[in-house]
Amino acid sequence: MNIWVTRHGQTRLNRSRLMQGLTDEPLNETGIRQARDARAQIGDIHFDAVFASPLDRAITTAGIIGGVPKEEVIVDPRIIEVDFGKYECRKYTRLGIPMTLYWALPEVFPTPKTVETVSSMVKRSSEFLRELEGKDYENVLITCHGGIIRALCGYLEDRPNGIKWRPKPKNCEIRVYGSDSGKHTFLRSYVPEVK
Repeated sequence: MNIWVTRHGQTRLNRSRLMQGLTDEPLNETGIRQARDARAQIGDIHFDAVFASPLDRAITTAGIIGGVPKEEVIVDPRIIEVDFGKYECRKYTRLGIPMTLYWALPEVFPTPKTVETVSSMVKRSSEFLRELEGKDYENVLITCHGGIIRALCGYLEDRPNGIKWRPKPKNCEIRVYGSDSGKHTFLRSYVPEVK
């Protein structure tokens, strides 16, 4: 099975450099172009299933990149973005020391109060992926968010701590992994040219 993991296209909150967790913000025009560019880069690949977070920005991106109507996107709450609690919609530059340090190095600094923990992210994303790996798919697309992708990629790269925190995934960047009998291989990545 080939597992294609992508982050949604740009939103107004992304462009404004605000923490965007559970706020259901739609794609802006740039985000739509990024998704279309990503689809063009991967060509006529057929996905046996297209999954997305319950948030509109992920569902819209999934439909465009996956080449399916939004109604055919399979929504799964386990791949929703991280709950940023009281930091939701705050400027990246005004998070304060605890959140800034944690988001830069979660392997070292504790999770601030009201923010979802790394262990929670790892648990829900790995449950989703283990269930997915039990299906008989050749190619599957997962469209979600910059935070939870770090846990999905951690699982797919067999990281001991369950996360691949750096580099931060770009909007509509696609990372492709092979999954065969519980063994994972990074295959390739695609980064759309639209900024």
